[in-house]
Amino acid sequence: MKRVLSAAACTFVLTIATAHAQPPPPYASPRAAPPPPPREVIPPIPQAHPNWAWRGGYYRWYGGRYVWVPGSYVRPPHAGYRWYPGHWRQTPRGWVWIQGRWR
Repeated sequence: MKRVLSAAACTFVLTIATAHAQPPPPYASPRAAPPPPPREVIPPIPQAHPNWAWRGGYYRWYGGRYVWVPGSYVRPPHAGYRWYPGHWRQTPRGWVWIQGRWR
């Protein structure tokens, strides 16, 4: 009987530990529009990377709220490619982020 109770207790503890280890469920699309972006000061292009492009900052939906991701210089995947920034689009289900892309 003692072994059965020990096994049941171990199973119970492992079940609880596993349930807490699961990633949180995905958050629903935000219902409110993102706030206006703050004014970004774009630093000069790094001398070591004169062909890099500025990817402006944007708001990301994280943890049930908008979080600002600052801009940065990034290397284009191919010479002559241009960065088209991402943007938020309103849909009937809420606001959806459309990723930026190179073209």
